[in-house]
Amino acid sequence: MSSRRRVFVVTETSGASPSVVFDLLADGEGWSRWAGPLVSRSRWEREGMPAPGGVGAIRRLGRPPLYVREEIVEYVPGQRHAYRMRSALPVRDYLGTVDLSPLDSGGTQIVWQGSFVPLIPGTGAVVVVGVRLFVARLAHRLAKVAIAGTGTSSPAT
Repeated sequence: MSSRRRVFVVTETSGASPSVVFDLLADGEGWSRWAGPLVSRSRWEREGMPAPGGVGAIRRLGRPPLYVREEIVEYVPGQRHAYRMRSALPVRDYLGTVDLSPLDSGGTQIVWQGSFVPLIPGTGAVVVVGVRLFVARLAHRLAKVAIAGTGTSSPAT
């Protein structure tokens, strides 16, 4: 069995601006406030440039006893946030990117993509389904909390 690269894409819409969505996404310590109950604990292990959550930062996210460590590899305020998984999943070379595009309505299209190579041959399909479902729930929470924080109505689900 080959260990080919697996890719998934999740798309969500928020009524909040790209800068509001980005600020939530890039706040490693704040994930536990918006991503719960999926992420009940969050903190920075290392700050990046710009501090605290720019390139080179490592965030630790999860729920006891399972945590992931993610290193920020791209930080473009209001536009793109990318990270590499440094621990947890049975995969290697995991890259996650979140692209934010302004909508004519004033909201944001969120496109969250992940790619990885399964560590255990034959598990790629199962892992991609699980990770995609998890990320879809995160993206939905991100969109809802971003709009709630702006004082405008909820996004369509």
